[in-house]
Amino acid sequence: MAKLATFALLAGTAALSACSLAPRYTVPEVPVAQAYRTQEPWTAASPADRLDRAGWWKLYGEPQLDDLEQRLIANNHDLRAAYFHYVQSQAFVKQVSSQLYPQVSTAGNAQRARESDTRPLRGATAPTDYNSVTLGAEVDYEVDLWGRVRDSIAAGKDESEATKADLASTQLSLEVELARSYLDLRSFDQQIHLLEGTAQAYQKALDLTRTLHDGGVTSGLDVARAKTQLSSAQSDLTQVEAKRALVEHAIAALVGAPASDFRIAPSVDPVALPAIPVGVPSALLQRRPDVAAAERRVAEANAEIGVARTAYFPSLTLSAQGGVQSSVYADLLSAPSSFWAIGPTLAVYLFDGGKRRAQVESAKAAKSEAAERYRSVVLASFKQVEDDLTLLTELGTATAQQQDAASAADLSVNLALSRYRRGAVSYLDVVEAQSAALESERSVIEIRTQQLDANVDLIRALGGGWTDDTLNSARAPDPVSKTLPDTPGAG
Repeated sequence: MAKLATFALLAGTAALSACSLAPRYTVPEVPVAQAYRTQEPWTAASPADRLDRAGWWKLYGEPQLDDLEQRLIANNHDLRAAYFHYVQSQAFVKQVSSQLYPQVSTAGNAQRARESDTRPLRGATAPTDYNSVTLGAEVDYEVDLWGRVRDSIAAGKDESEATKADLASTQLSLEVELARSYLDLRSFDQQIHLLEGTAQAYQKALDLTRTLHDGGVTSGLDVARAKTQLSSAQSDLTQVEAKRALVEHAIAALVGAPASDFRIAPSVDPVALPAIPVGVPSALLQRRPDVAAAERRVAEANAEIGVARTAYFPSLTLSAQGGVQSSVYADLLSAPSSFWAIGPTLAVYLFDGGKRRAQVESAKAAKSEAAERYRSVVLASFKQVEDDLTLLTELGTATAQQQDAASAADLSVNLALSRYRRGAVSYLDVVEAQSAALESERSVIEIRTQQLDANVDLIRALGGGWTDDTLNSARAPDPVSKTLPDTPGAG
């Protein structure tokens, strides 16, 4: 009967240790549309299409951008900091998981002691001076009766997975920031090329005006207007060159290079506008790392409710200790010098002034907060996709319209100059035509750049090729870790 009772006790303890007081977890519900409102023929929406997470920027066909992105992944310090934060979360999971196992400690002590002659209750034959040598070990094991340890581990893993998603989100944000900066740089290259050509044309117009003035055909006012036009274009050129330099400095910081030694050669080649596989709204929930991070933190908060609830129930700790102790070194390892103790400890709070209830209420409120943040992130992600799709569509139309305006403005400049040479119009008409042409051509470049930026932002809104499959195991290293050194000072 004794063996049967012991077996029943062990079986019951094992059954209790497998339980959890956390609520059953379900992902918070969020309204999801069947399709995006903005769908254009150029948008590839096949569910089978996927962005390449390892190099989505290659869609733009810019080898230099590819090289810069690789340098960013290897050298960016913000990304490295996010990676090491993820490493910390993995270490915390291991730390919490250690509570599943017995804690074993050992200690040794050797000392020479003297007792007070006036110590209360001191025996008459007790020595005044003596040696004390102790060697011992202790084993403590808390039986996880109510799942506190297991819920703590689950919460730690959920946080580690959320941190891993944060790492992916940080990497994507930095990649997008670099891509947009690169596209802005190329836009400034095109504007510089345009303004250099414009300044040359204005110089020729000034030379023509001076020739006509010297011949008595035109007044000094026309010369002044031509000079003003040229100086204004030169000023615009200097300002754009300054803006380009600032963007180049920002790119240097992103790729971990000193701005003073960093250079990107100018290029006026147009950047292609690639089609982006959009898919359906429901797929977005698995393709954005920030959505995954928010969802994992809801799961973490749910597990923390179970941890808080276990405080209402007793904790059971199994302890054993033993060793040897003697005042004579030679007798230390003899049988009479041994000591030991073994037994369980059962502890429970009888009164805590409402502390446990407040902890459970706090944990429930934390879960509700995390759920609302998750819903907010999801709805914001849908908004971002719709915004970028709308911008791409409308800016595409605006680009074509502005290109027509620029073509008409160029024709106006040619006509105005031709009539001015014949004396049919004043130079003011030429200035107005030239100003309108320059503004139209710069607008074409700027709108086209805005469209490219919206294209990049759409990739970020869609998660940049990321999927939540990478969160299946919190212990699996993130792909970015393969490009990061083990220590901040390495590489």
